[in-house]
Amino acid sequence: MTIRDWPEEERPREKLLARGAAALTPAELLAILLGSGMRGRTALDMGRDLLGGAGSLNALLASDLADVPGLGPAKRARLAAALELARRCLGEELSTRTALVSPRDSASFLKAQLAHKPYEVFACLFLDNRHRVLAFEELFRGTLDGASVHPREVVRASLKHNAAAVILAHNHPSGIAEPSAADRNITRQLRDALQLVGVRVLDHLVVGAGEPTSMAARGLV
Repeated sequence: MTIRDWPEEERPREKLLARGAAALTPAELLAILLGSGMRGRTALDMGRDLLGGAGSLNALLASDLADVPGLGPAKRARLAAALELARRCLGEELSTRTALVSPRDSASFLKAQLAHKPYEVFACLFLDNRHRVLAFEELFRGTLDGASVHPREVVRASLKHNAAAVILAHNHPSGIAEPSAADRNITRQLRDALQLVGVRVLDHLVVGAGEPTSMAARGLV
């Protein structure tokens, strides 16, 4: 049986048009993006499989779809576009907030931007003196083993954006968001270098498979 054989009020697209997007489950929303099923599975089955494989909507948002079995190029492109729109929506929401007051304010955005990367990325959120977001920038890219971070380049970017404060962030492609000895060392180097030009380091978030780890919350900044 295909979705077209279902009662009209149970079909995801018709349900959305009649009752609004908020009435649909995450799997039903994914089914609409997928458009059709394949290999004996409905689009709703595939949506459920995607969520089950990722574990949550947040994890799916941060995921890389390249290795998902059963997704053809067209379906992968539609989902990738939708996920990128969601990431950019998070970025717009973050940039229009009055101020960032806790690591949780920026953790979701940074996870969406960095968690799906197969290589290590070091990035910065640049803030004004009221902790409003000026810019987000990926500064360094590395391999699975790490990224070389140059303090002078972080200082230069901070001055370019006229930042009063920064939130540092990088991902661990292994999925383990535990700060390493190298992470603690570069955090100290960047804090000291930025302090010389009057820029405060508010936090350094390590992004992995679960919730990002705040080094400030652990007293490491």
